[in-house]
Formats: sequence, structure tokens, C-alpha cells
Amino acid sequence: MNIYACYICKYSIKIYMQEDMVMNYGWLSLLPPIVAVVMAIRSRNVILSLFCGGFVGTMIFCMGNPFLAVKSMIGDYFFVQLMDSYNAGVIVLVIFIGGFIKLMEKSGGAQAFSKFVYRFVNTKLKAQMCAWAGGILIFFSDLGTPLLVGPVFRPLFDKLKISREKLAWILDSTSSPVAILVPFIGWGVYIMGLIQEQFKVLGVTESDYTTFVEAIPFQIYAILAILMIPLIAFTGKDFSQMRKAEKRAEEEECAREESEEAAEKESGPYSIQNARPSMVLIPIITVFVTLFVTLAPLGFPFQKVDGNEFRVALTMGYFFGALILMLLIRVYKVQMFKKTFKIYVDGMKGMTDVAVPLVLAWSLGNMIDGLGTADFIINAMKTIHFAPALIPAFIFLFGTFVSFSTGSSWGTFAIMMPLAIPMAHAFSIPYAIAVGAVLSGGLFGDHCSPISDTTILSSTGAQCNLVEHVKTQLPYAVVNGVIAFLAYLLAGVTKSPYAVVLAVAALLCVVFVWNKKESVGR
Repeated sequence: MNIYACYICKYSIKIYMQEDMVMNYGWLSLLPPIVAVVMAIRSRNVILSLFCGGFVGTMIFCMGNPFLAVKSMIGDYFFVQLMDSYNAGVIVLVIFIGGFIKLMEKSGGAQAFSKFVYRFVNTKLKAQMCAWAGGILIFFSDLGTPLLVGPVFRPLFDKLKISREKLAWILDSTSSPVAILVPFIGWGVYIMGLIQEQFKVLGVTESDYTTFVEAIPFQIYAILAILMIPLIAFTGKDFSQMRKAEKRAEEEECAREESEEAAEKESGPYSIQNARPSMVLIPIITVFVTLFVTLAPLGFPFQKVDGNEFRVALTMGYFFGALILMLLIRVYKVQMFKKTFKIYVDGMKGMTDVAVPLVLAWSLGNMIDGLGTADFIINAMKTIHFAPALIPAFIFLFGTFVSFSTGSSWGTFAIMMPLAIPMAHAFSIPYAIAVGAVLSGGLFGDHCSPISDTTILSSTGAQCNLVEHVKTQLPYAVVNGVIAFLAYLLAGVTKSPYAVVLAVAALLCVVFVWNKKESVGR
């Protein structure tokens, strides 16, 4: 069989599918996502799992010919995805974001900003709230939050006898949960890319940006995780394993290592100790100002803006923000320009880890559509009379399982989005609810997983044992996860964003009831 026969077979079957949805690839259509999930669980490698899932998809199209499958995968999917103007724009934006984040992490500005607040922080409540605010401030980097905020607040937490487990929990709850709510950073760009791909497949005219914003109230787990920190801090009502950790920190003389981590000094007058808090504020303000100045003539933020215009403006913002930060680094004599520029370029190179999964995810999504996977699942659910109101909760649960098993929320989004959005389309469920359920499920599983990169980095940033961090964080995460599941059941029925309000009220009740129960048991 030659390559043309493979293509003819592929497209003739696809046309036939469209004419009669019963005659499609059937159970074979489930193989690519199943292989992607299983490989992700076994290898814990997102790139490998997405590639294997995609390869299985092309093997089905090419009647089991591995040579033609590889050729089709590269020529019909990888090249096509990279030539798409939308996808190319996303990758360019991600590269510029990478350079900006790397500069921010290495400039010392975040540490200088955090040290500035030390003089005002003298209670446990203030320390926890400042660490929480610091995590939110470093919203542009989920991995940067633990490594920037953790080392700065760790000595203060030790001094005030707050457990390092508590610090690790705060870091973990203000890294991914904050980043996932922001549309104009790497997380948002990645997610909107997955959403747009499915809209293109379905032929709908919805905006990926508008859908992402509308999904924010339905990102129930992220909202609960962020709000739980001030709730626990103000009430002082820790429970389960965290209560025990706090008691140990209070009673035991913490062998507080005054980790005088030698500040990076360079020869001559240049030193990271010269960094100023303004090195965080001014570049971020520059990004926002550039974004608004560029898009304001088009009616932003009150009118819908073309996605390409938005990405161009955002790329400009991160570029100008990086230039300003480079200038500040030079003015304050933090580093030589040559080293600063190298850091910026290294940050751009580092975004390969994002760009490659993106291309693979787009390709897998296309294959899943060509195989009719979503249609098969939808028809099966209709056959067994699966209630549409249960679909958001089902999406949340399945996303949680995949994410916990793999330790990767991004890989979960890539696997789940091509299934969730077509299901929402078929059952007339608002896209925002389906997207919110995918994101919350991916985040919840990632938050509980001991192999998640943010879980590991949070324990590292707080210098807390990883097992202890997982043990103390898990009860808090499970409480939020159960409430989120119930909220998605409610959202599936009402299709209202007010489900998150009831979820927050439920969290408040649980914290007080659980604390009262443990107080009686003591």
C-alpha cells in the first residue's frame, strides 16, 4: 500500500463517518487517548505519552503500516500544526514569556521585594498572609513561586514557629492555582491553544479568550485552594496532619539553620544584592501598559479583540517588559549585560519544554477528531442515557485520575480537552463549564500527586520533607476536591457560575465543623 492509498482510506472513512455516525472507527477510536493516558502513567513523561498516543492514531489511519504512520504523523500533523498561523503565534508568544520569566527569576528583584516587607511582618497571621500575597504576586511563573517565595519566607516562618509544611502548602497553593486563572501567561496561552483547536474542529465561532475568561468562575478547585489559605490563617483552624505539624513547630525548638546562603557575588561592583523591589513592579507594569495601550483602540477590555491582535500585543508587552528589566539590572549593577542577555536567551530556549507538548497535543487532538472518539463516547452515553447534568462532574473525576497518576496537569489538559469540549457541544453544556471541569480536575490531581513538579519544588522551596508535605497538604486538597465535585454536580444542573459561591460557603463550614470535631476529640 502506498502513502496515497493510506490517505484515500483515511479520508473516505472519515467522510463515511460523517454520513452515518454509527459506522465509525468504534472502539479503535478510544485507543490513542487510552495509550496516551497509560503511557503517561507508566513513563510519567508527557512528551513520550502524547507521541505514543499520536502514533497509535496514525497507525489506525494507515492500516497498521508503521513506516507510513511515521510519515503521516510528521507530514500531516506536525508540519501542518506548525504552519498554522494561530499555532505559530502561540509558540512565539510562549518563547517571549520564557525569556521574561527567566530574567525575573534570576534578577533578584523578587527576593528584594519580599525582604522589603520583613519590617512589617511580626505575627503568624502576617507571615502567612505575606507569603500568600507573594505567591499571588509571582503569578507569571508557577515554578518560580516556590523557588522565589520559599527561600525568602522560610527564615521568617522558622522564627515565628510556623511549620515548614505550612509554608510548602502555601507555596503549592499559590503556584499553579494562581497561574491557571491568568489568561495572558504561559498557562493561559497553552490552555487557549487547546480550546481554539477544538473550536476549529467543531466549526464554532466562539473565542478561545472569551471562553477562558468565562471559565474562571468554574475553575472551582483553583479558587478554593487559593481562598483556603487566608481562611486557615485568619481562623487559625488547621486540621488533620497540618495541625500536628503546627503543634510540633510550636513545641519543638526548631533547629533553625540560619541558612546564610551566600549571595551570588560577581567580580567587581556587580552583585545580586544590589537588586531592588522595583525590578519586579516596573517590568510587570510595563507588560500591562503595553497590552492596554496596544489594544485600547480596538475596544479592549470592553469589546472582543481578535485573538491574533491579542497575542501580538501580549508578545510586545513581554518583550518591552524584558527590555526594561534588562535596563534595571544594568542600572542597579546586578549583572553584566552579557550575562543578563544570556539568561534571557536561555529562558527562551527553555520553553521548548512547552512548545513540543503543544505541537504534540494539537496533533493528538486532530487525530482524536479524525477517529471520531468524541462522537463515539457521546453516542455511547446517549445509548445508556447518561444524564448531561453529570458530565461536568464526570470530566472533573476523570481529569483528576489522569493528573494524579501522571503528575502533569498540562498533559491532562491535552488529553481531556479534545474529549470535554465536543461532549459539551453535543449535550448543549456551556463550554465554560466543561473547560473549568477539565482545568480543575487536572489541577486537583496534580496538587495531590507526589510526582508533580510543583509539589516537589514546593517542598524544596520550603526545605520540607516531600512525604511530610504530601501528607499535610492532602487532607486540605481532598476537602477542596470533594467540594468541587459537588459544585460541578450543581453546575451541571443549573449551568450557573454561582456554584462557586456555594462551594466557598461549603469550605467555610467544613473548616469550622472539622476543627470543632477535632477539638472535642482531643
